[in-house]
Amino acid sequence: MDTMRQEITDIPARAVEFLAEAPDYRLPLNVPYLGMGSSYFAPLAFKYMGVAIAPEMASEYCNYLAGAEPREQAVILSQSGRSSEALWARRLFKQYVAITNAPDSPLSQAEHAVQRIDLRAGPEQYSSSKTYVNTLLALFRGFGMDTTSAVAVLAENMAQYQAVGEQLAEAIHALLLTEKIHGIYVLGSGPNLATAYQAALILSESTKLSVTGLPMAQYDHGPKETAVGSIVIQILAQGSNYERAQNLAHTVSAAGGHVFSIEEPAVSEAFSVLNNIVPFNWLAYFLSRRLGVTETFVVGGKVTEV
Repeated sequence: MDTMRQEITDIPARAVEFLAEAPDYRLPLNVPYLGMGSSYFAPLAFKYMGVAIAPEMASEYCNYLAGAEPREQAVILSQSGRSSEALWARRLFKQYVAITNAPDSPLSQAEHAVQRIDLRAGPEQYSSSKTYVNTLLALFRGFGMDTTSAVAVLAENMAQYQAVGEQLAEAIHALLLTEKIHGIYVLGSGPNLATAYQAALILSESTKLSVTGLPMAQYDHGPKETAVGSIVIQILAQGSNYERAQNLAHTVSAAGGHVFSIEEPAVSEAFSVLNNIVPFNWLAYFLSRRLGVTETFVVGGKVTEV
């Protein structure tokens, strides 16, 4: 089994290991949560669960929102613990909580890192899969939310998620071969807006296609005019936007767009962020193989160091 496939296959085991071995802790509220890429998307999910945190891209916070004097506290997330923007953010606070998959990294080892949370996801060479799920788990635990049932569903339905990802890869690959596809969109709402952004990121990294993640409602406010010759993947969850999403799918299909959906009905909308991302990991894997793409990071490395 190749390494990328193994990393995805390991998601449930690493999630169960985190639940079993991570200590109990609480994360602060009403402070910035800073990260880049996957490490920004994960806390964004909790903002739309109503958790009182302020997710920000570390780069934009450092360059445009930092005060003249260090502020009291933040949470800084970096799966590698070495991303430049996360390290820049350290100097902006008197103390911070470090969430990372690398407990020996510069982010975790700074003196004013007053709390260090190890993601326990194990080595990861390709697009974030284990580390993204475990980042979500670390945040759920820190906010006192029990993920036991959702992780059990994740482990039980892993083969189903793989099948969904492979079927989507076959369908999308067939469209790419037979039509002029000018846009691929992943749409989410509420907590699953983070899923849409993460899915677009890993699909772009793995397939070298340009994939855009958008709030479903924002897509409805204009980009739906690109429906003809486009592929739209909707992330569904029982919640405020469920009916609107179904109506939008009908509208886009009727206009000539190709609409697919991913949904895990066995868990609530908030906890579905743990489950809904996994079919996209499989989609990225199978579609990249069908496209003949075997190397994920070509233009840059997995860790962005500026």
